[in-house]
Amino acid sequence: MSRLEILRFALRGLAANKLRSFLTTLGILIGVAAVILLVAFGEGASQSIQQSIQRLGANTLTISASFAGGGGGAGGGRVSAGQNAGPRTQARSLTLEDARALTDREQVPSVRSVSPVVTANSATAVHEGASHPIAQLVGTYPSYFEATNKPVESGTYFVNDDVIAARKVMVIGRTVAEGLFGTADPVGKPVSVSGVPFTVIGVLKESGSTGMQDADDVAIVPLPAVQQSLTGFGALGSIIVQATGADATDSAQAEVTAVLNQRHGITPTGTADYRILNQATLQETVSSTIGIFTALLGAVAAISLLVGGIGITNIMLVTVTERTREIGIRKAIGAPRSAILGQFLLEATVLSLVGGLVGVAIAFAGTRFTIAGISPVLVPSSIALALGVSVGIGLFFGGYPANRAAKLRPIEALRHE
Repeated sequence: MSRLEILRFALRGLAANKLRSFLTTLGILIGVAAVILLVAFGEGASQSIQQSIQRLGANTLTISASFAGGGGGAGGGRVSAGQNAGPRTQARSLTLEDARALTDREQVPSVRSVSPVVTANSATAVHEGASHPIAQLVGTYPSYFEATNKPVESGTYFVNDDVIAARKVMVIGRTVAEGLFGTADPVGKPVSVSGVPFTVIGVLKESGSTGMQDADDVAIVPLPAVQQSLTGFGALGSIIVQATGADATDSAQAEVTAVLNQRHGITPTGTADYRILNQATLQETVSSTIGIFTALLGAVAAISLLVGGIGITNIMLVTVTERTREIGIRKAIGAPRSAILGQFLLEATVLSLVGGLVGVAIAFAGTRFTIAGISPVLVPSSIALALGVSVGIGLFFGGYPANRAAKLRPIEALRHE
């Protein structure tokens, strides 16, 4: 009996019970689609977070105030708050003097630039009747643009002279530009922020969204201009420190820690009132965490593949029982054991393969949509793995029913009612 004839018998057997075949295939389809989609979602989340971190650069440190009174060491290239937990120190805010101290090349030779940052909350920009609530209004120095990797697409940055003179100039993100000016060129146009007049001098290159946060919904102005008009001359929100290179980040963090500990009176056994976020280490940690998260998602989805395989075994056992007399007739007229075995193995494999292919198609369509602000990224290896597993399930779970059919004695099969 040729292989083509065995295939023909297998397809005829599946076509005889279309609804049963469809429902059996559905289990494999759901499992394959779930595995591919969940892995794609995990990969998309990972890339989204990585892009967000990379915007600040691998050689960037972010210093922010920490008044919780706990925390760990500021060294070692990780998110930290000074020294190991110890006696609580008097909390001090980050100040402009702290930022200026970090520019001392003798004490911090590994630091390239220091950018003090204040952020105005609930700032609404208005231009000729059009208004837009700015998600993030940042007051800082010109070095901020390079440190946070924010290139200008049109217009220009503000410079140190603008900071010294506290000029009310503004560089805006693409979302702000579209919200206020539509398709018109915003460079040189006036904008009022909470009643304070500013002039747009540049538009940032589009960065894109990160999850639920729009990185382009931002406006950046000289630090004194924000302090004089909107926030007052209080504490800084954060300080962005750029190291001289990616390999000097840990050295820069150690130097920054030493300076701030001295200025804030942090003792070796005390707990710092600030924390340092190291972008390079954060990126490594996030990659590792997301990798584990994605693997767990894939493992959970793979359970549905196992359930689908059990369904194949169940249906094939029913099929063998229903077709016992047919098997007996075929054996009686000379069909070899291998032909019977091959036919039922092929039926199980076709069911799982068709389910796998349709599952891949559905998963591919699913990755075209954004889920919770994250665009899934199709991982080719997950497709190959899911298809391979689905075929393997057909062979493995179809093996027992096929072997049972092949072992039937013709005389017993012919007597079966």
